[in-house]
Amino acid sequence: MSETKKSHPHWDLTNVYPALDSDEFKADFARLQEQLSEIEMIFDERVDTLDADDNGAGLPRLVDELIDHFNLSLTLAATLEAYIYSFVATDSYNDLAKKLLSQYEQVEVRMKKLHLIRFRAFIGRTRDMLPLVLQQGGTASTHAFMLQETAEQSRYLMSLTEESLAAELDLSGANAWSKLQGTITSQLSVDVELDGEIQSLPSPALINLRTHPDEEVRKLGYETELEAWESVKEPLAASLNGIKGTVNTLNKQRGRIDALHSAIDAARIDRETLDVMLAAIEASFPMFRKYFKAKAQRFGQDKLPWWNLFAPTGKSGTRYSYDAASDFILKHFAEFSPELHDSAKTAFENNWIDAEQRDGKRGGAFCMPVFGVKESRVLCNFDGSLDQVFTIAHELGHAFHNYCAFQAGKTILQSDTPMTLAETASIMCETIITEAVLGQVQSPEEELAILETSLISDSQVTVDIYSRLLFEQEVFDRRAGSELSAEDFSEIMERSQKTTYGDGLDERYLHKYMWTWKPHYYSANLSFYNFPYAFGLLFGTGLYAIYQERGADFLPDYIDLLASTGEGNAADLASRFDIDLRSSDFWEKSLQIIGRRVERYTQI
Repeated sequence: MSETKKSHPHWDLTNVYPALDSDEFKADFARLQEQLSEIEMIFDERVDTLDADDNGAGLPRLVDELIDHFNLSLTLAATLEAYIYSFVATDSYNDLAKKLLSQYEQVEVRMKKLHLIRFRAFIGRTRDMLPLVLQQGGTASTHAFMLQETAEQSRYLMSLTEESLAAELDLSGANAWSKLQGTITSQLSVDVELDGEIQSLPSPALINLRTHPDEEVRKLGYETELEAWESVKEPLAASLNGIKGTVNTLNKQRGRIDALHSAIDAARIDRETLDVMLAAIEASFPMFRKYFKAKAQRFGQDKLPWWNLFAPTGKSGTRYSYDAASDFILKHFAEFSPELHDSAKTAFENNWIDAEQRDGKRGGAFCMPVFGVKESRVLCNFDGSLDQVFTIAHELGHAFHNYCAFQAGKTILQSDTPMTLAETASIMCETIITEAVLGQVQSPEEELAILETSLISDSQVTVDIYSRLLFEQEVFDRRAGSELSAEDFSEIMERSQKTTYGDGLDERYLHKYMWTWKPHYYSANLSFYNFPYAFGLLFGTGLYAIYQERGADFLPDYIDLLASTGEGNAADLASRFDIDLRSSDFWEKSLQIIGRRVERYTQI
């Protein structure tokens, strides 16, 4: 499949709103504020004046009414936010989109005060009556898990006044720092000489040079990256200090044990599960280092320099046009499930995917649900590589996850999926395509190229993720005492990489600026955006092994699981497949699947 010059699509959201300045968008923006005013009235006139001694009869009806109102307003809010962000993520120069995002965030503060503060406090105050509420049937009973989780998390609320102030200050504090990081990294372009001419590359395209077939280009890209991030390290260090400092302060005031506490709760796992999984990953480091050393030998090196970490090996020779990637994904999705095929086909045919690399567009890839129309949108930066084919399959897995919840009629409050389980379908879909590619290899060199692409991803989601976890833990610990310099962040990053990669990488050529461009570090509301990826990889890999054993009988249970990931903790949902997440056996078996790929890689 040779690469063609067909244009890569931009996503289409015209069925959501005609334009950012359209009457329809303005009307819904105003309607959201009206809905929030109605909810505020319910709290002011009925919730806050509720007599604790006389809430038995009216409480169930009041809880039902609030849930119905929140589902309505949160669905509209999520739709507006997704629509605005579709412009911000693909064109950071769009001043109207940035202005509307700022206006939306003001409204979002009102919504957070109602949903995450006043509602949580109300459910916490009446938690002893919750069994009675759930027994009455109605909306509350269908949202039982959400209510029980809300009651538990209410223990970590500051006073209503303090929480309201924190929500308002977030706009000019942590959220502003996060937006600064996004703007700097999306607008950073550098001149690079490629193929005898100077090209101005946006940061996503520069990062993609890591997979270039020519080692000299990869090395040039690595050196240019370091120079580029060096030039913006100070504002990004200020951003990271501001965000981590805010999180530390709020965690202390809310009675959290540490920064990891809220992340574990958000992931719907416990520390025992996390510790068992991390121990299994740590025990697998020698296996991955064996892979890194074998790869280094292919380049005549004792240890792997960073610029070869993502390098292709073997000789696939295959470059994919966007249409070819689409056809390949659809063919193999159909072999797994008709529903998965149809979901992906809809995404391709209706331009739900923004694939083109361009200036002002965010790097990486993601999938976002658009609740108002029960659809999804996918962002990627397609360059014709096999890795990008895997990326599209991965993100379409997220879209299928959303599809299952939409088809099951789940409300937005029933669909609040933790990151640990959010990767379930994406890893499954990526594995389907990986196995499909491996199943049609024509030569050892082609098999090597495919295994390489897979192992690059696997090692990133285990070894590198572990380094990011170590980095973030130390940053939080040290930020509690003082601000950290850009050099401090870089030193912690390099040391974390040495701990996990060990002698698999050349310690002279690590990537000390990984902290600058990874957006995962720059969210005050989502700390430790790392270990859930490892959980997702190993959980999804384990489920694929179960699928291989059960075949088509696996699919109904799997689809039901995807539809239900917002309504249970990870351990209970995993138990449907007789998986014990607190047992090292499950994690080790999942890692053994990757281990077999490493063994084959070293044999070729």
